[in-house]
Amino acid sequence: MPKAFKIDLFSDTNTNPSQEMRAFMCQAEVGNEVAGEDPTVNHLLERVCGLLGKEKAIFLPSGTMCNGIAYRVLCKRPGDTIILDKTAHPLHKSAGLIAGLAQAVPYIIEGERGIFSASQIEPILAHGKGYNLSFPRVVSIEQTTNFGGGAIWPFQTLKEVCDLTHRHQAFTHLDGARLLNAVVETNISAFQYAQLFDSVWIDFSKSLGAPMGAVLAGSKEFIEQAWYYKFQQGGGMHKAGILAAGCLYALDHNVKKLKETHSKAKKLATLLSGLSFIILNPDHIETNILCFEISHPILNAYNFEGLLKKKGIRIFALNQTVIRATIHPDITEADINEVYQTIEATGYNFKDKNALSS
Repeated sequence: MPKAFKIDLFSDTNTNPSQEMRAFMCQAEVGNEVAGEDPTVNHLLERVCGLLGKEKAIFLPSGTMCNGIAYRVLCKRPGDTIILDKTAHPLHKSAGLIAGLAQAVPYIIEGERGIFSASQIEPILAHGKGYNLSFPRVVSIEQTTNFGGGAIWPFQTLKEVCDLTHRHQAFTHLDGARLLNAVVETNISAFQYAQLFDSVWIDFSKSLGAPMGAVLAGSKEFIEQAWYYKFQQGGGMHKAGILAAGCLYALDHNVKKLKETHSKAKKLATLLSGLSFIILNPDHIETNILCFEISHPILNAYNFEGLLKKKGIRIFALNQTVIRATIHPDITEADINEVYQTIEATGYNFKDKNALSS
């Protein structure tokens, strides 16, 4: 069956598992995962606990489930507050899980490319406690930022935010969907990042190329509570070693590929920044995601998205103005050049507003 799009920059979740990964998965030992008897799942959990320096971990189908379960464990009563940046994925693309699952109240911070400072959250953390006040229970951070354009939180900023949060008896949670992208770019280990957080997860289904799977880690007590919500949300998986094997293969073979996706993203950003109808600072592109603004006399971001689809290229319009393009290991240098040339030709050659309605 032919691919829907010749070049797909919608998300790094569109990274395909390699033939070698598929073969490795087929050989996996399996058992009853919910009884703790799947040897491949158990091996994956041991690997991730070692990687992150956490006591226990749990295998889950997706990162969204990791966030939902972590919030439910960390929030102690309905109405607790979760502090997040305005671009945070759980606010926009998680079916309202903060309210629906955690029964929590989001407090939204106006950060810069998904990153905020300790001084920005101190007022909400220190606003006092009372019967009529929502308790600020969790500070949730994405490393790297998603809709913030793949930005990497500086380690010192993370430390200041997390230290302040803990001083106010609140919890820190790390959405590590692309944590390993930050690791390969900064040479700061996943262990070092994870020590700042009470709960942390990493994803295997993005640029690491596994079909599905994420691992949530924390203390023994935290994971014991997480198991309850895993069952409640239908996350128990029997014979899940086949899936865990893909994640193990990714850890051993695909982490080294992440740096190359960053280089390609930076190349595309440099090319696009020279177009008069695009607003983009290439110095802001640190990993595999680039977000850029459209400033065209006729076309908005949705128009560009639609026109490029007709040419076999998929990008993601976040709103009327901003487009996200995500580079993953299946994207080649030739693809980068073709995307640039297609965007350039589309922007400079489109002059008929009436053609949009045809």
